[in-house]
Amino acid sequence: RILHLTVLCLYFCSVIQYSEKLKEEIKWDTKFLMSYVSKGEALLEEVYTDTVIEVVNEADKSLGNVTQFEELFDRRGVQNEDAETVLIIGDAGTGKTVLLKKLQNVWAKNELNMDSRFFFKFSCRMFTGSKKDEHLSLKDLLFSYNGYPDKDVDEVFAYILQNPHTIILSFDGFDEISSSYDVYDVPEAFTPLQSTSLLSLLMSLLQGKLLKGSKKILSTRTGTEVQRRIVRKKIILKGFSKEKLLNYLKTFFKDEDTQHLVLNQLEASPHLCSLCSVPLFCWITFKCYQHFFSSYNAHQLPDCNVTLTDVYLLMLEVILNRCPTENLMKKRTRSTIETFTSRKETLLSLGKLALRGVENACFVFDQDEITSLNISKEDLQFCFLRPVGHYDGCGNQSTYEFLHLTLQSFFAALLLVIDSDIEKGEHFSLLTKASTSEKSKISISEMFSSSWDTPTQRKGGSSKGACEHFQFTRLFICGLLSKSKQYLLQNLTSPKSLKTKRVKLTSCLTKCLQSHLQNLPETKIGNCCKVQVLPRFLWLLRCVYETQNENLAELAAKRIKSDFLKMTYCNVCPADCSAIAFLLKHVEKPISVELDNNNINDYGVKELVPCLSKLRLLRMSVNQITDTGVRILTEELIKHQMIEMLGLYKNQISDVGARDVAHLMECCPTLIHLKIGGNQITCEGGTVLAEAIRTSSTISEVGMWGNHIGDEGAKAFAAALRNHPTLYHLSLSANGISTEGGKHLAEALCHNSSLKTFWLVLNELDDDAAGSFAEMLKRNTTLTNWWLTENQITVHGASLLLQSLQENTSIKELCLKDNKFSTEEAKFLKQEPRIIL
Repeated sequence: RILHLTVLCLYFCSVIQYSEKLKEEIKWDTKFLMSYVSKGEALLEEVYTDTVIEVVNEADKSLGNVTQFEELFDRRGVQNEDAETVLIIGDAGTGKTVLLKKLQNVWAKNELNMDSRFFFKFSCRMFTGSKKDEHLSLKDLLFSYNGYPDKDVDEVFAYILQNPHTIILSFDGFDEISSSYDVYDVPEAFTPLQSTSLLSLLMSLLQGKLLKGSKKILSTRTGTEVQRRIVRKKIILKGFSKEKLLNYLKTFFKDEDTQHLVLNQLEASPHLCSLCSVPLFCWITFKCYQHFFSSYNAHQLPDCNVTLTDVYLLMLEVILNRCPTENLMKKRTRSTIETFTSRKETLLSLGKLALRGVENACFVFDQDEITSLNISKEDLQFCFLRPVGHYDGCGNQSTYEFLHLTLQSFFAALLLVIDSDIEKGEHFSLLTKASTSEKSKISISEMFSSSWDTPTQRKGGSSKGACEHFQFTRLFICGLLSKSKQYLLQNLTSPKSLKTKRVKLTSCLTKCLQSHLQNLPETKIGNCCKVQVLPRFLWLLRCVYETQNENLAELAAKRIKSDFLKMTYCNVCPADCSAIAFLLKHVEKPISVELDNNNINDYGVKELVPCLSKLRLLRMSVNQITDTGVRILTEELIKHQMIEMLGLYKNQISDVGARDVAHLMECCPTLIHLKIGGNQITCEGGTVLAEAIRTSSTISEVGMWGNHIGDEGAKAFAAALRNHPTLYHLSLSANGISTEGGKHLAEALCHNSSLKTFWLVLNELDDDAAGSFAEMLKRNTTLTNWWLTENQITVHGASLLLQSLQENTSIKELCLKDNKFSTEEAKFLKQEPRIIL
């Protein structure tokens, strides 16, 4: 027995030692973040700021924000009980990799409140970055890429197999698996000792064939195809909200004077401010500010149109001016044109490497590729490329990757624009390099084909990794060929070549827009033609905006034949609102736009201002909009007297914003539909809104579901209902209304002849309130649909309502589901078919 206990102690000692070793290594690995625009790294603790992280259901509807890392693994939003993988989705630059780093760092510091002894982290690139014929067992995979135990390897591995619930595995960048691999057509690995391909190990882990019971996190870019059967729950990253952007600003710039200076300049440049809602672009922008402050003693960034292309050109200028081999005074006095022309060969070499990667959906380059393109050691000092491991577990620093996908796309676009040797075909066709495999041949002409969702679908492979790569390359081509960039680029290539490419680009974009707008799926709703916009449409808008070509935007606007554009669940960020407004301000007739369930926030509202004069209907529910955004919105809508329907459900609007919406109702008689539920409006804001409704002779529909107006607010709405001439639909559900408020509403409805639909779901209405409602039903002959679901009504109150229906023939349905009576008690209510149980 003593011997057995001794062996057991040694066994657990080895496990604990390895766990501590992993924590120390992960703490070191995650201590720093690579800076995108300067040589060196930044402390994770000093620069990390939370982004908007949402749990969503299968339809991508928000179920609320994640505020603690433990919530990534809880039961909220579970879509598949049998699956084990938490899927993290986000656009490029929204912080997926950084989020995983922070999670790993929190675990390593014992701050993750979970039973997790081991954390194994992987980059998905490694699963296809090695030789295709390389085979490993699960044990080799775990230990080769995360470090071997110092002793008792087999014992530690045995513990892992016996206790998978103590393990967290993270896989970053599923979209970056080489598209020459079909991830869903690989043999499965059923035993942990079986040697198989790395890709087979990856899919077997994600599917639960290996280490079943462990916690797995998989990150990928928006639009990547991931089998539903492996997804336990889905998390979406939406970048910075206004509040979190301000927090990041304060974290990045410690000096208060600098904070105010940068904030003022951002506020003065709305689109740049909107771009900063994407953490990557924000980081780049702030680093550029930091550089100009320190190197030039400048108080503002150079003037620019602040498109995304401008931001990346500015980043290049900053980096090219930081070369350590040049004289400091020379760098400080060098103009933008001198900076770029002096490094033209560097830009061309890096562009060729980037384009080769775009062409083949390749993200990692070996030393031979670097050498073949004459990329020198001096070029590498700029840190556009960073060394990475050889993905063989040995830590060889002989392969390189661009700092970010978007940077690789930018260099590829720059080459296509400035290299005179690129074929000048109708759509910028590129003579693809010789290849032994047809799978790797891609024509860059596909960048401007009509298929903007999946630009390339290669035989035997997947386009998931290439899609966003192509999208950003196209975007930067449009920006680089804009008129404002010609002063710079004509020094890097011939003006004639630039002009030719600009003409061809405009022609190509025009054809794409015309083809796309003609083929959008339409739905007829009465006299309205409603169009569900696809993600490709948003990318087209981004490209049009990047060109800054008003004529192109006007031409595209004329092609919009529908009068209702639906852009829900399209990952619209504040910067995209600039592109939307750039197009819609040119439409010739009033148009309706639905933007629910995106991440517009206050900055996006500001960007929409140029097109608000054209909007008849605007829905922006679930978009992180606060009182500030509401003020901007209402002031602009009052100017134009055009809006008929405004949807602001489930934002962050308080009583302050409610006052502005009330003012809009008072000043804008065209407003007839208002949805403002799911906010933070109390009895104060509710009373102001109710008074505006009372004085309005045009409002017909109001949704206040899920606020906090209580009985005092209900009294105000009762006053508004009394003798109101036009209000036919009202929802006061989930507002904390009890008996007192219910009695006032009942009395008011005795004098109302307009309301047809009334929702009072999820309140605290009891039998006393039901008695008042019963008396009201004897006098009201207009109400047709009445929902009292989930209140405190017992069988007694229900019987009073049943009796009143004997005298009321106008009610079509009275819903009493989920009140305080059992199914058995409710049997007698079934004699009335209009009562829904």
